[in-house]
Amino acid sequence: MKRRIKVALLVLSDIIFINAAIFLGYFFRFSWRIPPAYLERYKESFIPISILMVISFYIFKLYTSIWRYASIEELLSVIVAVSVGSAVSFIYGVVMRNRLPLSVYFVMWAFTIMASGGLRFLRRVIMHFEGMQALSGKKGKRILIFGAGDAGAIVAKEMKKHPELGYIPVAFVDDDKSKKGKYIQGIPIVGDRNDLGDVVEEMAIDEILIAIPSADKEERAEIIRLCSQTGCKLKTLPGIYELIGGKVTISQIRDVEIEDLLGREPVELNIDEIADYLKDKVVLVTGGGGSIGSELCRQIARFNPKKLLILDIYENGAYNLSMELKSQYKDLDQEVIIASIRERERLREIFKKYRPNVVFHAAAHKHVPLMEANPKEAIKNNILGTLNVVRCADEFGVEKFVLISTDKAVNPTNIMGATKRFAEMIIQAYDKVSKTEYVAVRFGNVLGSSGSVIPLFKEQIKKGGPVTVTHPEINRYFMTIPEAAQLVIQAGAMAEGGEIFVLDMGKPVKIVDLARQLIRLSGFEPDKDIKIEFTGLRPGEKLYEELLMNEEGLKKTKHKKIFIGKPGEFDVDKINSMIESLIDALDDEDEKIFKLMEEFVPTYKRKQD
Repeated sequence: MKRRIKVALLVLSDIIFINAAIFLGYFFRFSWRIPPAYLERYKESFIPISILMVISFYIFKLYTSIWRYASIEELLSVIVAVSVGSAVSFIYGVVMRNRLPLSVYFVMWAFTIMASGGLRFLRRVIMHFEGMQALSGKKGKRILIFGAGDAGAIVAKEMKKHPELGYIPVAFVDDDKSKKGKYIQGIPIVGDRNDLGDVVEEMAIDEILIAIPSADKEERAEIIRLCSQTGCKLKTLPGIYELIGGKVTISQIRDVEIEDLLGREPVELNIDEIADYLKDKVVLVTGGGGSIGSELCRQIARFNPKKLLILDIYENGAYNLSMELKSQYKDLDQEVIIASIRERERLREIFKKYRPNVVFHAAAHKHVPLMEANPKEAIKNNILGTLNVVRCADEFGVEKFVLISTDKAVNPTNIMGATKRFAEMIIQAYDKVSKTEYVAVRFGNVLGSSGSVIPLFKEQIKKGGPVTVTHPEINRYFMTIPEAAQLVIQAGAMAEGGEIFVLDMGKPVKIVDLARQLIRLSGFEPDKDIKIEFTGLRPGEKLYEELLMNEEGLKKTKHKKIFIGKPGEFDVDKINSMIESLIDALDDEDEKIFKLMEEFVPTYKRKQD
């Protein structure tokens, strides 16, 4: 009811403005001496003219727009509505031979635009000044926006419109020097990236928002590095390829993550090639609730598999993933299977029932220090568990089998890496005697995965430090979880059997540099606000990881980020004999396990303190 009253009052005000405009036109045309004949014409035509104008206003939604959010689009609607109404009124006068003077129609057009448009925009002006007043009197975070383009303008406008969010946009910086000294939404553009330090200090900036979604990842990473040196907490908008429909909203503002600093471009996938081996196929992912396994499931779901099987021993991660996939892929046929890869008969039951066409084997123990202290568990899971899945794949006619391996399998110095290398040996041996195409994909550390350093560092920073790093020189290869999963799927499409695919991990990163960058992204100064402590290398830990053994060689593929190591020469009978020896050693002391693994994996050199 309240809305109807507002519309009725708006219609009434428009009628008053229209008729006042006609008299104003008469005044300009005749001064105060209006000929009686024209007054008579007015009496005969003011009702039709008012009705025609109101109908035009209604057609162009001047009575349904929310004017508190009025912008240039609404202004154009007012102009078009008044113009159409005036033109139709003129035509009506000509047809009915009751036309007013031309100057009257012109004045009516101009005055109605100013009066009716002004009334509507008055609400927008009041809202603007209320927002400015609220901003000036409200305590909030003083925001410097890096990027004075469309995205920056949109978020600045939203921040001013919603002071309750606690953002106070105070300035822009932009690398386009021609913009310096100009204003957007009343906010000055004060310089470029070279002025960051001075601007932050002089304007007491609390946070920097990086609003350049069109920049490539390498450029964004460089800007983030520069901004992080100011000591401000950083926020960003997603890249343009991440934005839904390419639209920017204030809700998309997020903290800058360490992944943003990698500067790696999105993975280019051969969609047709991947679709050929995943579409309408039954796909099984072991360890499907884990960091890599769950992302594999998300990526596989895009390619319309006949059925997606999420196998895991831990129910929580698998359940959460299942709920997520149900909400995003309504038509996806998926099933969660709670099972252990250590139980071969349970696996045979699963393979017999579902007959998977493709298997991604991501289930594994991966924590180096924990496995060093529990070597038998590493054998049971990473070797015997892998063997069970490999044998089931062979028995039940799986087309492709992709093992998720690790850079720690290269010249391993720990039992975890040695067991993963042995798993690679298993799939290379079985590839020679099976119709199934067995391959392995090897990559380094994945940012944000469970057990990685990033969640640990974040928790330590949250507590005020110290951040613990094992050694000042230790480095690792890193990639993001989606990047790793996409490349694994692409490698599977390229597999012919027996290969070890090696993913391009970029340049290795020093862990201490990663810690310092993460501290800066959190708005603190390393070694000043948050201390970094070195704790010493853990059992079995290397200073440097390798991705390829010397004897394997390396061959390029058609994908610039995927390489192939030469297939190894391994015999199934010999592999099975080794495994029997390992099974027997499970009843002995741990030392027997270490010695056997050094014998069976020639590149494994146990690192002892």
